[in-house]
Amino acid sequence: MTLQIGDQAPDFTLPDQNGNLVQLSSFIGQRVVIYFYPKDDTPGCTKEACNFRDYWKVFQDTNIKVLGISKDPAKSHAKFIDKYNLPFVLLTDPEPCPIAESYGSYGLKKFMGREYMGMMRHTFVLDKKGKLELIYLKVKADKMAIQIIEDLSLN
Repeated sequence: MTLQIGDQAPDFTLPDQNGNLVQLSSFIGQRVVIYFYPKDDTPGCTKEACNFRDYWKVFQDTNIKVLGISKDPAKSHAKFIDKYNLPFVLLTDPEPCPIAESYGSYGLKKFMGREYMGMMRHTFVLDKKGKLELIYLKVKADKMAIQIIEDLSLN
C-alpha cells in the first residue's frame, strides 16, 4: 500500500524517549510532522534533528507537533535529545518496525554494496484532520524543516 496526499494517516501508539505512550490520533486538531530516520546520533540523522531544532520556534508558533521515529530504544532517544538539546518527541518503532512499514518507510536498503532491512528517511505532514498533506520521500536531512516551512508558507 502506498500512501498518498489526502489519505488518512495510519494511527499508532508508540513509546517516547521517557517510555510514555504517544498516540497519533491524540493530535487531531493540529498539524503534525512525522519524520522517520535511520539512527540516533549519526551524521545525517543529527543534521535532520538539528534542522528541526533550529527552526523549532516556527513550528511551535504555528502549533505544529514534530515527532521523530526510529527503531532506537527510548534510552538512545533520551541521550540524543540531551546531547543536541532537541525540543521535540522521539518515538521508538522496534524492529520489524510495523509503524514505519505502514508508512512505506521501512524496507530493503542498499549501503556500500550490501542489502539490509532498515528505516527510510521519509517525512509526512498531517493536516488538522489527520490526513496526509505533504509527503517527502527524497529528504535532504539538513534542509527538511526549512522545506516544510516553505511548502506550508509559514515564513
